[in-house]
Amino acid sequence: MQNLLAAFNEHDANRVAQICAPNCEVVDVGEAGPLRGREAIKASCERYLAAFPDLRVEPDVPIVDGNRGAVAYTVTGSHRGNVLRIPATGKAVTIRGACLVTVHDGQIAQLLTVWDLAGLLRAIGLLPDL
Repeated sequence: MQNLLAAFNEHDANRVAQICAPNCEVVDVGEAGPLRGREAIKASCERYLAAFPDLRVEPDVPIVDGNRGAVAYTVTGSHRGNVLRIPATGKAVTIRGACLVTVHDGQIAQLLTVWDLAGLLRAIGLLPDL
């Protein structure tokens, strides 16, 4: 999990994809459906990095049990490109999320990531504050 977060923070979409198994499945609340395979994962990563070119992921302490792990995280960045078909607003965002990871043979086989989509929409001005 640390390698994945480091690759994301280095904005290295190729490395993110290579950390994943060739048939990896990623479920992300920001995607229309599951992502399957390295190319789809790389493309998704590139979209997020284009939308938030200063994106940074700060993980909490991960929990690991055998070949499975979980970590809560905080993402920060500036909305400088399209995300979820929403044009750039230039606004700074701080979003919380969590992911569950299953590893086989040293590569990520499955990843589920759930993050505060409503919080993102509030931060960029598309939903009212609570």
